[in-house]
Amino acid sequence: MQTSDFDYHLPESSIAQTPAEPRDSSRMLVLHRDSGDVEHRLFRDVGLFLRPNDLLVLNQTRVIPARIFAHKETGGKVELLLLRRRDELTWEALVGGKGLKVGKSVQVENGPRAEIIGLLEGSERLIQFSEPIEPYFPKVGNVPLPPYIHEKLSDPERYQTVYAKEPGSAAAPTAGLHFTPRLLDEIQAMGVKIAYVTLHVGLDTFAPVTEDDPEEHKIHTEWCELSQQTADLINETKCNGGRVIAVGTTSVRTLESAGQGTIFDTRSSNNEYQISPFIGPTSLYILPGYQFKVVDVMITNFHLPKSTLIMLVSAFAGREKVLSTYELAVKEGYRFYSFGDAMLIL
Repeated sequence: MQTSDFDYHLPESSIAQTPAEPRDSSRMLVLHRDSGDVEHRLFRDVGLFLRPNDLLVLNQTRVIPARIFAHKETGGKVELLLLRRRDELTWEALVGGKGLKVGKSVQVENGPRAEIIGLLEGSERLIQFSEPIEPYFPKVGNVPLPPYIHEKLSDPERYQTVYAKEPGSAAAPTAGLHFTPRLLDEIQAMGVKIAYVTLHVGLDTFAPVTEDDPEEHKIHTEWCELSQQTADLINETKCNGGRVIAVGTTSVRTLESAGQGTIFDTRSSNNEYQISPFIGPTSLYILPGYQFKVVDVMITNFHLPKSTLIMLVSAFAGREKVLSTYELAVKEGYRFYSFGDAMLIL
């Protein structure tokens, strides 16, 4: 297995620059894993492929306005991109600006001071604010859009899911952007249950794998949580013959992280299936050959070439099927990446 096995050609014109309006009007390519058959639908048709007793699992993380501008004592401009919160005052951040060594301070525009207290990899720094930065977000924070989106976003809420609740992400769990409150109500009226997990998405989600051998790549670590309530719903769904439908690769990583080290006996006389709650960091790296323990169906977007995300999808649906489906999607004019169209993998 080589990283180049997950490469494909994508014209720049296929990269969506703006979200679909309304959200559920985006297109949806349906891939049937067993047969390889493909259907072309709109996302609002997703209920046609769901069944009573299925469980839809959504990542309720909320993108924080993590892009902040500051200046050095000399007046030079600095850009801070907050990645992970360590404690009340301390954050891991990408820092843009020269000479920002340990001990240097910057002044956030209309906000507190920030001191560099540690060097991390590359341009990442550990910074400590003089007071909590969160109350200043409405004044000083900007939503960090992915680097391949060049259009200005008129409404920052369009880079949030309608169910976003737990602040902490530097990027949106974009498969969930297609849902509207009305569509979620319609799905629940069918008898489909909804459960929530939290995984705070880091910017590494956009980073391509640079090693020739993907197994040598160091996967990014992200914080996630699967509650007792969600665990109970998963166990109930599995025991009743329903399917667990993960919305997005972030939900997949959370569900499968919770499933690690647990033996599920679905052949026992009383259909026992016991997944336990999970909270903490995950560095689960899903490559082809991985045996999925929890996820039965996946809703996702179209991912970057040579990324860990296209590798994860390939592990679920098969590399050849995924790449041929992507090639078809390009020909059919599907929109790719964060604001792009959806893919339902059955």
